[in-house]
Amino acid sequence: MSERIILPDIGPGDMSMRPDSLPSQLERLDLAAYQQHLPARPRDAHKGMFGHLLVIGGNHGMGGAIMLAAETALRCGAGKVSVATRSEHVVSMLARCPEVMAHGVDDPAQLAPLLGQASAVVLGPGLGRDAWAERMLTQVLKHDVPRILDADALNSIANMPRPVRLGRQTVITPHPAEAARLLACHTIDIQADRLAAVEQLAERFACAAVLKGVDSLVAGPGKERLPGLCPYGNPGMASAGMGDVLSGVIGALLAQHLDAGTAARYAVLLHALAGDRVAGQDGLLGMLASDLISSIRYYLNRNI
Repeated sequence: MSERIILPDIGPGDMSMRPDSLPSQLERLDLAAYQQHLPARPRDAHKGMFGHLLVIGGNHGMGGAIMLAAETALRCGAGKVSVATRSEHVVSMLARCPEVMAHGVDDPAQLAPLLGQASAVVLGPGLGRDAWAERMLTQVLKHDVPRILDADALNSIANMPRPVRLGRQTVITPHPAEAARLLACHTIDIQADRLAAVEQLAERFACAAVLKGVDSLVAGPGKERLPGLCPYGNPGMASAGMGDVLSGVIGALLAQHLDAGTAARYAVLLHALAGDRVAGQDGLLGMLASDLISSIRYYLNRNI
């Protein structure tokens, strides 16, 4: 990848940076600009108005990832959240969060009726890389619905013989190593020009792309809007499960009818701001992904 732009020196969580200090090729993600996308709920609101999200994943030994994504999605306003996971995780999931509709899906053929009821899909948290995971991915790719693909769903896509045109209703959320697999290069190449990398991801897979990391970037295909940069977040967020929480936020916003690009930008912003709020309250060391959920809800409810 060629060097096209050098990003300004923005420290994680540097909330003092002025929007006009960014290069003209980037949009600085700002909370006030995105709060309008979730209007106040009418008095006669019902759960059917806010989407039915299906969260798919949680292979053997990886039930925590799918639990984090599903619980986050409920806290972010999805009307209903169903989970398709290995049967071994159903009891613990319902014990933790009884509001989730948990389905044991040990045969991927059982996924079809659940997909038919969903208005948006999250695929990837704890998915794994075995035959079960591959068949779950195949089922989802056949279904035309707003969706986010994360974690091992991305690793499976990277192993396909040719790039998959995922479409404008899809969000992918790779970290640098996953991005390198998707673009058939090295992680050092991704980090050398992160802006070029996220734009290539969006174009190659024809979808909205989030490149996670310090100063996360969001881009979409066709250059219809500037790539977005999120200057918030902190090193305390370098812990397991953070990506699963982000997937849950994006999925909830997709279920509530935000377009993929807007959902990705708003979710990245909410996630990073929540991390900074938790760090400000309790410090960096020992921050858990689940610690962010209440602060994400806090920011979602501001000015609504």
